[in-house]
Amino acid sequence: MNKESGSYKGKRQIRGGRYQVRSVLFMAIMSAVQCNSVIKDHYERLKAAGKTPKVALVACMRKLITILNAMVKNNTHWKVNSMG
Repeated sequence: MNKESGSYKGKRQIRGGRYQVRSVLFMAIMSAVQCNSVIKDHYERLKAAGKTPKVALVACMRKLITILNAMVKNNTHWKVNSMG
């Protein structure tokens, strides 16, 4: 959700959707940023590009969802070399 009116641009917030799913994804990303090389590299790249840590985490959440959807669609398991 964005807070914008005319020339005013405020901070954006994440709202809507399912709270429980967002909470689980956030906790999964907090762990993945520390332990998973694919997600950790993506997170570090985003932070180096000037994104705030929380924005980078949300982008990593989206990346994780994309990877998981592809895995379900193709009926595959996690492979570090092919999922980056």
